[in-house]
Amino acid sequence: MIRLRATGLALLGLLAFLCVWEAAPRLDLVNPAFLPPPSTIPAALLKEIASGAWLVAVIESLSHYVVGLGVGAGAGMALGIVAGMFRSFENLTAWVVRLLRPIPGLAWVPFAIIWFGVEPRAAVFIIAVGVFWIVFFATQGAVRSVDRDLVEVAQAFGYRSAWSRLTKILLPAATPGILVGLRTALGQAWMAVVAAEIFGVPGIGQRMMQASSLLSTDIVVVYMLTMAALYGLFDTAFVALQGWLLRWRP
Repeated sequence: MIRLRATGLALLGLLAFLCVWEAAPRLDLVNPAFLPPPSTIPAALLKEIASGAWLVAVIESLSHYVVGLGVGAGAGMALGIVAGMFRSFENLTAWVVRLLRPIPGLAWVPFAIIWFGVEPRAAVFIIAVGVFWIVFFATQGAVRSVDRDLVEVAQAFGYRSAWSRLTKILLPAATPGILVGLRTALGQAWMAVVAAEIFGVPGIGQRMMQASSLLSTDIVVVYMLTMAALYGLFDTAFVALQGWLLRWRP
C-alpha cells in the first residue's frame, strides 16, 4: 500500500510537471522557440527517426560511451586496486593525484583535439577522463576499507602473495564499494558524452548543437530525453547485474 501510494505521488508529480511545462509556452509565459511544449516532442522524435539522423546519432554516442566508460573505469579500477593494496604506491602518486584530480574533464578538450583531432578517439578520451577519478577513488577506498583481520587470516591460511590476497579476500570484500563507484560512473559518462561531442565529433552532442543553432529546440529536447532513456536502461541493467554479483550477501 505504501509503495502504491509512493508510485501514485510520483506519477502525480510528473503529470504536474508536464502540465506546467505545456502551459508555459502555450500561455506565452515562455517563448515557444526557446522552450517547446512537450506535446510537440513526439512529432519531432518521429521526424528524426524517419530521417535516420536519430539512429545514427545514438549509435555514434553509444560507441563513444561504451568505449570511454570501459577505458576510464578499467584504468580507474586497476590503479585504485594497486593504490588500495600498496601504501607505497599511494604515497608515490599522492601529489600527482592532488594535481590532476581538480582539473575538470572539459579542461582536457583542447588537448583532446590537439592529440586526436576531431575524431571519436577524442570523445573517448574525454569520457574516460570523466569517469576515471570516480572509479579510482571508489576502488581505492573499497579496497582500503577491507577488514585487516580478514587479510591476516588469509595469510595464516597460506594466501601470502599479493595476487592470492587480491582474488581471495580483497576483491570479493571490496566488490560492493567498487560497484557503487561504477554505477556513479555510468551517469558521469553520459554527461561527458555531450561535452565530448559538442566540438564536432558525430553523435548526440553534435546533433543537439546543430539543432540549437537553428533554434530547433524540440529536436534538442528529443535528444535530451533520449539520453535520459538510455541512461535509465543502462542503470536498470547495471542494478540487475549488481544484484546478481552480490547475491551471496544476506
